[in-house]
Amino acid sequence: MKIGIVTDSTADLPAHLIEKYKIQVVPSILILEGKEYADGIGISREDFYKRLPTLQGKATTAAPSIGDFLIPYQALLSQGCEHILSIHADSKLTTIVNSASQAAKEFGDKVTVIDSGSLSMGLGFQVLSAVDETESSLKSAMEAIESTKKKLKVIATLDTMEYLKRSGRVPALVANFGGLFSIKPMIELREGVKPLGAVRTTKQADERLLNYLLEVGEMKRLAILHTNAEARAKNLLDEVIKKISIPQDVLIVNITAVIGTHLGPNGLGFALVRK
Repeated sequence: MKIGIVTDSTADLPAHLIEKYKIQVVPSILILEGKEYADGIGISREDFYKRLPTLQGKATTAAPSIGDFLIPYQALLSQGCEHILSIHADSKLTTIVNSASQAAKEFGDKVTVIDSGSLSMGLGFQVLSAVDETESSLKSAMEAIESTKKKLKVIATLDTMEYLKRSGRVPALVANFGGLFSIKPMIELREGVKPLGAVRTTKQADERLLNYLLEVGEMKRLAILHTNAEARAKNLLDEVIKKISIPQDVLIVNITAVIGTHLGPNGLGFALVRK
């Protein structure tokens, strides 16, 4: 059975994997100072994070339209795909799944839309697990996604609560508490944003992330995630490599702007799939 794969730009998949596996990626919308950008087009991630703290007005985001999904669905079916798996960002944080689901209705039972319950490579790893089974069967591909979701962990430390506060993803009282005491919050992305605690310094944040990675057990996939903090990301990976064996082809990913808008610059984290 020939299965087509569609996702959105919050999956943070590197370009070489998108091209290699012929994954269709629908971009979300980034709005900066009144100008709209298709996520990843027109402004680099590095430039975005440099501009973010000094923007006139806050950056905002929008989900792709229904029409944005109709195009890749139609294209894949025209190319001979018998079914399409459309795997997207956590529905508790964005309306992307809703847009995809509305578009899928135009194609009867040929498109299955899946809520990943995650973001960034937490979504990306679910997409890649489906890709591995696209030459097998629809059932196998969906089972692979579900298995990956159960073994997935996505954790990050933020430099400030300010951007999460602006996004409305956490109660204002909690966000204000973080700003008052200059703490760096730790969060887990799993069907929403879950607080894990906080530390006071960047060094403590990096140490906490390292400890999480050392305690998780054997890993099948790993990505180090950051928001324009590449040096910290590389250092975290180096420290992990010194202490435990890790999967081949570990990714270091500068998180896409439509997610980074809500996290802010100088964040660090990881996405992993346990064996």
